[in-house]
Amino acid sequence: MFGKYVGTAKTEGLRWASPFYMKKMISLRVRNFETNRLKVNDIDGNPIEIAAIVVWKVVDTAEASFEVDNYEMFVKIQSESAVRNLATQHPYDSHSDTKISLRGHTGSISDQMRTEIQNRLEKAGVEVIEARISHLAYAPEIAEAMLRRQQAGAIIAARQLIVEGAVGMVEMALAMLAEKNIIELDHERKAAMVSNLLVVLCGETASQPVINTGTLYQ
Repeated sequence: MFGKYVGTAKTEGLRWASPFYMKKMISLRVRNFETNRLKVNDIDGNPIEIAAIVVWKVVDTAEASFEVDNYEMFVKIQSESAVRNLATQHPYDSHSDTKISLRGHTGSISDQMRTEIQNRLEKAGVEVIEARISHLAYAPEIAEAMLRRQQAGAIIAARQLIVEGAVGMVEMALAMLAEKNIIELDHERKAAMVSNLLVVLCGETASQPVINTGTLYQ
């Protein structure tokens, strides 16, 4: 009344208020909206398209009415700003489990997004219930090139795991042969055995057995 906040009525039933009071109804229902598809650069500088769904509701009607001009527009603008900021802090994709990526760690990204949006909307009396990515893709102008790069990265990561496993198996085989005194190998025979095992374990096609009727030195 005359610029002074009088109070909020949240209980059900018929209420009477002075006609001099300015009254405004604000819904406390849970709402959701989807942000526009934003074009931003991830932490690696790759242009991507990203959009998010935000589920929210008003919990403090006084702050929603008087702290901001239009709380619904405030929610929309601040949510899009938070999504844009989040996209610049992480890569689109990563083959490392320790590095959080937008595509590979949706749970962590959703929690971080909800926290960041909540921090921005708290002053408007709004509670963010959930926030999650609804659209994520490379920008059309680099989509084909990035797809080839993504496939190459996946192949390299897979081959790295294969080589690491093969080296471990070769090491285990040599250790067991030496421990059980099955055969005594000099450095040249060990090198030949390691080479053969790595070819068998790391080869993309099935290896063909070769019977050696001679010796390693003849």
